[in-house]
Amino acid sequence: MTIYAGLDVSDKTTHVCVVDGAGGLMWRGECATDPEVLAKTLRRHAPGLVRVVLETGPLSTFLYHGLVERGVPVTCICARHAKGVLSVRSNKSDVHDAEGLAQLARTGWFKAVRIKEEATHLDRAQLKIREQMIGAHRAMANQLRGLLKLFGLRLGKVTTPNKRAERLRALFAQKPEIEPVLQPLVESLASLEAQIKRSTKLLAATAEADPVTARLMTAPGVGPITALTFKSSIEDPNRFDRARDAGAFAGLVPRRNQSGERDYKGRISKAGDPMLRSALYEAANNLLVRVKRPSALQTWGRRIAETRGAKRARVAVARKLAILLQRLWQSETEFCWN
Repeated sequence: MTIYAGLDVSDKTTHVCVVDGAGGLMWRGECATDPEVLAKTLRRHAPGLVRVVLETGPLSTFLYHGLVERGVPVTCICARHAKGVLSVRSNKSDVHDAEGLAQLARTGWFKAVRIKEEATHLDRAQLKIREQMIGAHRAMANQLRGLLKLFGLRLGKVTTPNKRAERLRALFAQKPEIEPVLQPLVESLASLEAQIKRSTKLLAATAEADPVTARLMTAPGVGPITALTFKSSIEDPNRFDRARDAGAFAGLVPRRNQSGERDYKGRISKAGDPMLRSALYEAANNLLVRVKRPSALQTWGRRIAETRGAKRARVAVARKLAILLQRLWQSETEFCWN
């Protein structure tokens, strides 16, 4: 008898549903959200298990690797796709969701998601922390500018911490009473800048020591952050049949809506990893604006900018960069400027 199971994961408990090959209910229950407990529960109530599925979520990586280590044939599926199937029921509950996932496991009508290794998640954690600090720094800097404007003071354009400190001294001399009020914000900005600088140096050293990211950085406009983001997002260079699928994976291809005589291509899908898409977009902007050495990709992008606008040019170049980096990684070659 073929047996399938679905896991509806919550923070503390997980609802389990087991069905046979015909879709008949065999067992349903609830247990702690722990790989060891789940593996024992499945061995007890689902002997000869063929497949068990769970949705992507905060605990999916932890549970997936834990179940794989214990010999459970587990597959992680896209939660966005599963939602369309699970929403067919008029009443939503954890019990119904677990049963729906079990039926998905039986029919195979799902999209499996690749679960990254622990070492890859460590690299991505460093990138996420740096991204979070940059966002916090930007918000605090804007808050400082806004508070100064309340008192008729303008910070102006400052490009370095030293210039900002010099400008703040001049502004505080005009209104000394606001200096002790804003000083905690100024000190927090300086502390964040030191942490961002430290994180950037650490990531740059990691990228230079890795032969894959070092090879990717030979492409124009691609720095250590973009190279590390690309490697940690793709993880396996052979996961795509075609190199151009890397652009679609980053969500840099147009959406399509076709039915009958209507065939509409809209804006980019923005599917996949937003951190990868942002890194490729920034690398494309560097290539078009800052890179001095000319290349065919830069010329092509600037020609699009003249006819279609700078934003569309950056998106197009970002998609081309994704394809280029995929080919460099797969062929184990460096970028050739000629």
